[in-house]
Amino acid sequence: MPIRIAIPEPTTSDAAYNARSLPPYLAAIQSAGATPVVIPLHERQDRVARLLAGTHGVLLPGSGYDVDPERYGETRIPDCGPADHGRTAVDELLLQDAFNLHKPILAICHGVQTLNVWLNGTLIQDLKTVLNTPVNHAPGRDVVNAHPIHIAAGSRLASAASEILEAECNSSHHQAIGRVGDNLRLTAVCPLDNVIEAVELDSPDHFVVGVQWHPERTYAVSPLSRAIFVAFARTANAWRPRSVETSVASA
Repeated sequence: MPIRIAIPEPTTSDAAYNARSLPPYLAAIQSAGATPVVIPLHERQDRVARLLAGTHGVLLPGSGYDVDPERYGETRIPDCGPADHGRTAVDELLLQDAFNLHKPILAICHGVQTLNVWLNGTLIQDLKTVLNTPVNHAPGRDVVNAHPIHIAAGSRLASAASEILEAECNSSHHQAIGRVGDNLRLTAVCPLDNVIEAVELDSPDHFVVGVQWHPERTYAVSPLSRAIFVAFARTANAWRPRSVETSVASA
């Protein structure tokens, strides 16, 4: 059976962004041996549910929009961009499905921010305004090595990277995780300013990994990027359906 990975369209209304950003995700999923299933953002909930029924994992991609700060109890500051409520609604459906059935999740950039907020965490609304970081976390899409990251030993991310704990990553964001969400553990930071670069679910049997950078853009040149997608696809291949009742009882 093909490994099928659900991935929502990045935005509801920015066709140019979707056309530019979605293909690298699809190519990385396919290169890792899985088949992407694109979830349209304008479908009815029952149609989305039918699409999810045939998938083995969820990938939450980046977006040109920000997470609504009202969702984590803050007032929007001027440097926080608008939210995409259609994307938010679909992301929540995908997260609920994956957590109910223990499907593996890979969350990237905006995706990891959504995951963190969904699990009652918060965000830094703008790194320059709030943190005044000296690091440029948005140097451009073509910059492969934007800054270093330190990966936590013993994490899923470290395991995927063959326990290499110091690496370089690209970067394309102005927001970041603030307070880490419920049952998430911090698994990578930028050592130059301590901005959180990765989290994962503190669970031995549920693969939930979120990274703040964009491994789909560097899949062809970065062993770490390839390792992340391969580990995700391998886990999705091993996933087997479980009932919602069993999942709730064991939570």
